[in-house]
Amino acid sequence: MTILEAKLVRKQYQMGDVTVSALGGVNLVVNKGEFVAIMGPSGSGKSTLLHLLGGLDGPSEGEITLAGQPLSKLSDNDITVVRRRKVGFVFQFYNLLPTLTAEENVGLPLLIDGQSLAQHREKIDGLLALVGLSDRQHHKPDQLSGGQQQRVAIARAFVNDPEIVLADEPTGNLDSKSGAAILQLLRQTCDTLGATIAMVTHDPRAASYADRVVFLKDGAIVRELKNEAHGHHARSEPIMEVMAGLEL
Repeated sequence: MTILEAKLVRKQYQMGDVTVSALGGVNLVVNKGEFVAIMGPSGSGKSTLLHLLGGLDGPSEGEITLAGQPLSKLSDNDITVVRRRKVGFVFQFYNLLPTLTAEENVGLPLLIDGQSLAQHREKIDGLLALVGLSDRQHHKPDQLSGGQQQRVAIARAFVNDPEIVLADEPTGNLDSKSGAAILQLLRQTCDTLGATIAMVTHDPRAASYADRVVFLKDGAIVRELKNEAHGHHARSEPIMEVMAGLEL
């Protein structure tokens, strides 16, 4: 079942008198339960693509279909609701609210949607347990390490039972040990919760946790690689070889 599809998606920006083409006719399908990594050199259009996939920005041309909804047919307000109810986001900089505890940060999407946290206490506790932070639920972000803050962000991304989680360089700010733990956690959510994840990364090690790696160069998808093994058993060498070829 297709959760996310980009069809002939183009994105252009005006910079003064110059039109910059960030994406030039991208086609991408992400199926239910799949973990897809989007890789490419700096400036290849990775983050632009992720923002379009999540409805944070609109394409110049083409169509994004998210959880069965063609976004071009929806009003801005409806896109906001789809994003809030169908998509979880994990960013490089955690984006936690400093005044809220870990459990309040996890429950934030529910609060924004007008739901009460009391009703969802069990679910929030369950997600904090899943990310290994049951003993930190009353801690605020400044009492947590970077890796712990990113775990809170992952729990938050799953609190609304999203159809898909979009992750933008989720380990970009972490040391390699914390980063590996976060990737293992994302892999585990795919394997145990049946989650669907699309992750932008420039790190071959991170991409090796995915089922499939899509390579972007100059705003176009130029290669795809299927990962037969992932997680601890995965090899990042084939990904590094493709990346080395693309950087030329």
